[in-house]
Amino acid sequence: MAQKRLAILGSTGSIGTQALAIVDAHPQLFSVEILSAHSNAALLIEQAGKYQPNAVVVTDAKAYETVKQALSGSNVKVFEGHNALNEVVQWDTVDFVLGAIVGYAGLHSTLSAIEAGKTIGLANKETLVVAGELVMQKAAEKRVPIIPVDSEHSAIFQCLAGERMDTIEKIILTASGGPFLGKKPNFLVNVKKAHALQHPNWSMGAKISIDSATLMNKGLEMIEAKWLFGLQNEQIEVVIHPQSIVHSLVQFTDGSIKAQMGLPDMKLPIQYAMAFPQRIQNDFPRFQFKNYGTLTFEDPDIKTFRNLQLATQAMYKSGNMPCVLNAANEVVVNAFINNKVGFLEMSDIIEQTMEQLPFIEKPNMEELIASDTEARAYAEQLLQNNDY
Repeated sequence: MAQKRLAILGSTGSIGTQALAIVDAHPQLFSVEILSAHSNAALLIEQAGKYQPNAVVVTDAKAYETVKQALSGSNVKVFEGHNALNEVVQWDTVDFVLGAIVGYAGLHSTLSAIEAGKTIGLANKETLVVAGELVMQKAAEKRVPIIPVDSEHSAIFQCLAGERMDTIEKIILTASGGPFLGKKPNFLVNVKKAHALQHPNWSMGAKISIDSATLMNKGLEMIEAKWLFGLQNEQIEVVIHPQSIVHSLVQFTDGSIKAQMGLPDMKLPIQYAMAFPQRIQNDFPRFQFKNYGTLTFEDPDIKTFRNLQLATQAMYKSGNMPCVLNAANEVVVNAFINNKVGFLEMSDIIEQTMEQLPFIEKPNMEELIASDTEARAYAEQLLQNNDY
């Protein structure tokens, strides 16, 4: 396997730091060409000193000045802003782009990398939630492989190896249920950020942890899977699996089911995407059946965790509605993290935003950008007026 030169977008986040740990373990297979971060200047400076990339990109102006000054005596180029990010991912010296920027912010750099024909490792599910049809059309046009990094989509991707797509009957996305599995509204009305961040199985960033607690994460993953694997809405199912050992399943037209299993460790799907189509050895802990006497599965409680139902509605309606859903969700999650809205109230604001924003059946990119802006403004207004 020839050494791959990586652009790691979101290198200071959970996915990015774990990807760099894989680089550490396999320096003969991977080198770091580009690193990017939003505002974590201290860690980005440390990473740049260790990996000596060709360039780093900082999207926060204040952090940019700090990074630029710290790296002024090095050979590392320092750029500022999203436009710079869109440009560096197209450099000839980049072989593989790991899209690990959280949220809508990761969309345009991914599109730019696709435009340049780069292989994509996609950890940013919002890219396909917001503009899945347009992104996958562009990827097909440019013959660009998009390799999923989400554990569930990586599982499906692995289960489909060697299979014909027309033999898929349905896919089954597993969800742990998060820290509030089995809880009812009278409990959830009082939960705070600290509770929601305590995921029982996975170590993730704050935004994804909150999304997992509300089951929005699984709703976004349904929409992502629809576009990533070219599925009909009816072919996508969610099941609660608290142990997080079965990462997802595919049922075929003959009734057989393939499952991908393993311990809940994001380094495995990250490594799989980075090394694809090869499998490389590692020293990650191994799953032992004797340690898990029971694996359980149950239907999600969509009456209590309404975000999953809202995401399902957005998936079925399609058009710009998933974009609106995502924008409103990013606003309320940020508000919840800052103690400005209650756990259950997040769903109320998302629902009202979806009801009030104009529906566009076949949006172009400009219309999706406008929908994102309008949905954010509407959700923010609801928050400010306590009108939900």
